[in-house]
Amino acid sequence: MSYSIEWAKVDLNKIPDIRTSEVPGPKSRELHGRASAIMKGYSGQVKLFPVVFEKGYGCTLTDADGNTYLDFSSGIYVTTLGHCHPKVTEAVQKAAGQLMNCHDFTTPIKVKLLEKLKEILPGDLSGMQLYDSGTTAVEAGLRVCRAATGKHEFLSCFADFHGKSGHSISLARMKPVNGPTRAPGFYMLPRPNTYRPLFTRTDGSVDTEAYLKFYDEFILEGTTGQIAAIVLEPIQGWAGSIFPPDDFFPKLRRWCDERNILLFSDEVLTSMGRTGTFLAMEHWDTIPDVVTLGKGFGNGFPVTAMIVREEYAESIETISASTSYGGNPMACAAALASIEAIQEEGLLENAKRLENYFVKRLDSMKENHPIIGDVRCKGCLMGVELVKDRTTKEPFNKAGEYVYKSAFRKGLAWIPAGHILRMSPPIVMDTDVAGKCMDIIDEAIGEAEQHFGY
Repeated sequence: MSYSIEWAKVDLNKIPDIRTSEVPGPKSRELHGRASAIMKGYSGQVKLFPVVFEKGYGCTLTDADGNTYLDFSSGIYVTTLGHCHPKVTEAVQKAAGQLMNCHDFTTPIKVKLLEKLKEILPGDLSGMQLYDSGTTAVEAGLRVCRAATGKHEFLSCFADFHGKSGHSISLARMKPVNGPTRAPGFYMLPRPNTYRPLFTRTDGSVDTEAYLKFYDEFILEGTTGQIAAIVLEPIQGWAGSIFPPDDFFPKLRRWCDERNILLFSDEVLTSMGRTGTFLAMEHWDTIPDVVTLGKGFGNGFPVTAMIVREEYAESIETISASTSYGGNPMACAAALASIEAIQEEGLLENAKRLENYFVKRLDSMKENHPIIGDVRCKGCLMGVELVKDRTTKEPFNKAGEYVYKSAFRKGLAWIPAGHILRMSPPIVMDTDVAGKCMDIIDEAIGEAEQHFGY
């Protein structure tokens, strides 16, 4: 059975629907109060706006008070195909009624998923293992890099995010609670940021070659030279949807090949249609040696993957790669159904159509709002950077918080990131709904400018 994108259509005469005079409403406040008395460690977005969601469908979310919001975050990049996609829901229900877990034994649904992945991924990315979290997949990828190269050191980049356990923490910004130092052999380097570059040419454009030259100098002076891989996000998510210049990844690919360093692309956030392609690296015609998938891979079901090029596939055999939950039948069913839905509903093309709309709308907003310093978009992954002054580019964190809360109260569920507004709508959204979401953000930014005296 195939489905149409029409299943996710939203009646904009009825949604957003904010019924309570105060948002979050009384039921949300009461329920969150009970939960937070026990559960600790909530994310920043929950702390800023502790609404309690009860159900979701397509591009909408409904809270415990009956308020219905347009979803512009996809559950923080997870429900890429919208909430409760009929095909995915049906597949998981069927799998749960047949077989829930049999460790890493082969199942028919696992075979179908593995073969489908090999079919859709570029190049010779064909050695795979399945996991239940992005962090676990990244950790496995690091072990494979060491096994494949016989080297032990890793490079990663400023403002990247790769997970919250063990060595994945050492790939990103450290906090004192994570230990006195990052793990031995893990080093961080700057990466090109087109809005805030460290190395520029005389015309002010990003100098990619200067970054790579710096990498060489750092390896010589700051490491033992035993670099197994450079690990990075194609587009930085946690940092605020930071896009590299178009020449960065092709040049980095050549740089890695010349130095026998593996290129590890962490696509937990960017894969499975989020940017209009199955892998974001496809935008730059670059095939990594190792890639991780997650978030939208199972459209909310906890399933991830670590995948390597064919020549490194046997290295997976050496790292004790299996897990208790990875590749269970329900997870495989969710992932396979998600891929099939993307293909059947033409969702890669829809993400590109939405990108065309978003780019025009973001450019217009930047022109009309003095506190917008930069706008970025690829597919359904966007960022709007708010600044106090366009010349100094000083981050405007208070405005970011104001806009986030204001838009949420108007019926838009989305993601904060300090002074950067992060947006990742479901790729099943149509342009009418996208327009309504952007109207809400546009209005909220205007209110922030008035509030702060711009």
